[in-house]
Amino acid sequence: MKESIGTTGLILNEPLLMEKGKKGRCGISLPRRDVENFPLEESLTGEGPDFPDLSEPEVVRHYTRLSTWNFGVDTGLYPLGSCTMKYNPKTHEKQAALPGFAGAHPLLPVGLSQGVLRLMYELQGLLAEVTGMDAVSVQPAAGAHGELTGMMIIHAFHRSKGERRTKIIVPDTAHGTNPASAALCGFSPVNVKSNERGVLSPETVAAVMDEQTAGIMVTNPNTLGLFEENIKEIADIVHAKGGLVYCDGANMNAIMGIVGVGDIGVDVLHLNLHKTFSTPHGGGGPGAGPVCVKKHLEPFLPVPRIIKENGAYSLSGDFPDSIGRLHGFYGNVGVMIRAYAYILSLGAELKNVSRFAVLNANYVKARLKDTLHLPYDRPSLHECVFSDKKQETQKVSTLDMVKRLMDYGFHPPTIYFPLVVHGAIMIEPTETECKEELDAFIEAFQEVVKEAGENPQLVRDAPRRPKLRRLDETFAARHPCLTC
Repeated sequence: MKESIGTTGLILNEPLLMEKGKKGRCGISLPRRDVENFPLEESLTGEGPDFPDLSEPEVVRHYTRLSTWNFGVDTGLYPLGSCTMKYNPKTHEKQAALPGFAGAHPLLPVGLSQGVLRLMYELQGLLAEVTGMDAVSVQPAAGAHGELTGMMIIHAFHRSKGERRTKIIVPDTAHGTNPASAALCGFSPVNVKSNERGVLSPETVAAVMDEQTAGIMVTNPNTLGLFEENIKEIADIVHAKGGLVYCDGANMNAIMGIVGVGDIGVDVLHLNLHKTFSTPHGGGGPGAGPVCVKKHLEPFLPVPRIIKENGAYSLSGDFPDSIGRLHGFYGNVGVMIRAYAYILSLGAELKNVSRFAVLNANYVKARLKDTLHLPYDRPSLHECVFSDKKQETQKVSTLDMVKRLMDYGFHPPTIYFPLVVHGAIMIEPTETECKEELDAFIEAFQEVVKEAGENPQLVRDAPRRPKLRRLDETFAARHPCLTC
């Protein structure tokens, strides 16, 4: 392979700020006091934080050194499957930072919020057009929040008909939070298995669908990166028994602008603006999980809703069948601004996002399928799933290989998910990676597999180059530090 981007270098240790500094140091010149000095330790509680005294260079170096420990999409390829960790165009950051948006306060009166209300109103319309649905609420604050909203809408729909349904169908290729979202709304998840092709069979759904079942939660494309090709027939089965079809749209990056989700039988869909529509993702940052519905579910959307009357925009709670308010204000507006700018900047080219995402995933799959075990050897969409089956004889696991991948300068892909594939390695390259970057990633993985055959202990001991070696993840999971 060509020279790897992974290397060793000067990575500085850095203590906590509380462990740095010396009394009397200061990073700014303070004006002369005209009030009496009042130390924090003399506060009403008798205690106060002991802030470190630091110079400006100490503060700058502290955060600069910490930044060198980070890996993000601005550093390199972030191939997490089912997460769509793609590059975020910086022009959208500029739009979100415009003073009229960045300086707006959620308690401003409607008359002073016309710009941001118009943006959110038009974003709802754009998302409805892209998905083929009829109405949208951008209030949910994240993907799981969108799932919960979808389940609440389905619950409210059945309640409006005087029905109390107790079950929801959840396939084994759905996202992991789906059963929890259903359970929070009082539904018992009914697990169904995918077939040998990695998708749902209509017969399997028909066997469990009854009048006590509120509907089905389908991830499409599913977590194997495969399109649920029987979705229309499955939707007909569910609808015939009075149920509804919820679609987890976290993988919408594969079908954006190409598949009319509303045309294939879906009643309610959530989106991830922080995935598909290219806004900052990961590290605990803000997200947005808009919910899109067909016309018969529009009355149940959360309030307040943005309405337009006589050319002016306002927030209205006058929707008696609504599931109510879901957020303290109206969602994470900064994420919406970036998504709005993303859609407008691409326009009709939005379809090419999905085309290139699918092309990149199939390129990775084609080049690695002779290196790693490919459990479903068929055309995939946005991601491809391998396993460590070929490396079992060397006693090298999925975890070992992706840890060794770090030595070559690449962030590990998603591992051990979906659960339907033992030792899963899920790779989603997204549309923003060029062929040269993909080739470097592929060649690094091929080199790791070669090492697994020739020197398995080398791979089992990885990583060697990062600042920290392999951590005791079992201990960390069982003894979390929750007070830091």
